[in-house]
Amino acid sequence: MKLSLRGEYALRALIVLGLNYNQPVVRAQTIAKQQNIPKRFLEQILNDLKSGGIVESRRGVNGGYRLARPPEQINLASVVRHIEGALAPVSCVSANFYEKCSCPDETRCGIRSVMKEVRDAIVKILERVSVAELCQRVRQLEEEHMRPLEFMI
Repeated sequence: MKLSLRGEYALRALIVLGLNYNQPVVRAQTIAKQQNIPKRFLEQILNDLKSGGIVESRRGVNGGYRLARPPEQINLASVVRHIEGALAPVSCVSANFYEKCSCPDETRCGIRSVMKEVRDAIVKILERVSVAELCQRVRQLEEEHMRPLEFMI
């Protein structure tokens, strides 16, 4: 699995929405500015997330976007699958997007066996990590970065 720029931007937008979950909505312009995402591209991504039931929107002057469910209930696997498709590195090991590969016998293919392990590891991590945990990691990393360094001589 390789996360495209679209997938990365989707996750970054969800971080902003997750960090602001207590707000009624967050404007697309605000997300675009905070995350340095082109606004028109972001709007396409947000519409895609909306069609997947991950975010919801409100129109008008006070309009914007918010998470459709609490951040604890949205795992990264569902987001990445919706935006990117398969989580598997090769299509012959994908649970949801399987395609036959070119090897003569899938059951005896060593490459397929290893790639299945890779897929399983990716799925395990992305299904375990929620938007809430991703936001917590962002907060923690920001705090660590803000702490002054201590020097001893």
